[in-house]
Amino acid sequence: MAESKPRILVQIDSDDHASVFDAVVAIDAGVDHLLQYHGVTEDDVQDLVHGSIFTRGPHDLKSTAIFIGGTDVTAAERLLKRVLKSFFGPMRVSVMLDASGANTTAVAAVLAASRHVPLSGATALVLAATGPVGQRVVRLLAREGACVRVASRDGSRAERVCDLVRERVKAAELEPIGTTFDSLPAALDGASIVIAAGAAGIELVPAEAWQASAALRVAIDLNAVPPLGIGGVEATDKAVPRGAAKGEMARGEAVICYGAIGIGGTKMKIHHATIERLFQSNSQVFDAEEIFAIGRELEG
Repeated sequence: MAESKPRILVQIDSDDHASVFDAVVAIDAGVDHLLQYHGVTEDDVQDLVHGSIFTRGPHDLKSTAIFIGGTDVTAAERLLKRVLKSFFGPMRVSVMLDASGANTTAVAAVLAASRHVPLSGATALVLAATGPVGQRVVRLLAREGACVRVASRDGSRAERVCDLVRERVKAAELEPIGTTFDSLPAALDGASIVIAAGAAGIELVPAEAWQASAALRVAIDLNAVPPLGIGGVEATDKAVPRGAAKGEMARGEAVICYGAIGIGGTKMKIHHATIERLFQSNSQVFDAEEIFAIGRELEG
């Protein structure tokens, strides 16, 4: 039996400097050689792809893979389209998209919620749903059958996200919401899940607002920079019950809380596993849904 070729990961990044974080994760996941390219534009992609696929025969291409990262998720999505367009016949390699950690973070958050609330039929509120992580959280929740309230301070942007998600999830049950401080109680009313995917250092919902919601069961905050997106949640929370006085349970069941660091362990586990899966064949494409499937397997 012929020996397998060394595993090569080609890291494509639109930023001025290729992500050190993504490089470290790739090496920790067992990549033999990491080739980093930064400042990559759509016009650069075909040459990089052809350099990846023409150096090995079809049977050895499973030992080469492409990772698309960077901080600009929209740019990364365009790069992914160009990568896929550059393949032909058996001449292709597996690809993973996780720019700004958007896919692995969204997957980890939705999986955390699913540990405590059956997603099908649940009502979920996603705050800052128009950002790259928020959009993917909405998409994954909708695919799992949740009724998703898509919240943004700009109601028109929330509507646009709903339209984009419906293009990919035809049966999605979505409600766009323009959130203000005064509208938060109504947005939370009846929701069993709230996930905050906002920018660093912005509180989206104060503690007293979500603690007054009788239906809420899970609160997940994906911002680790104070002030956190969900008041009263700690960045290190990992399935920590909050919102009810010990022994009194005055508001009913306590809310199970997760902070960004508490979610981070699952995110990293999924990231490592997906990098490893890239080298099982040369025909895989890992976007949010495919990475979610891997996360589900890891959950057992």
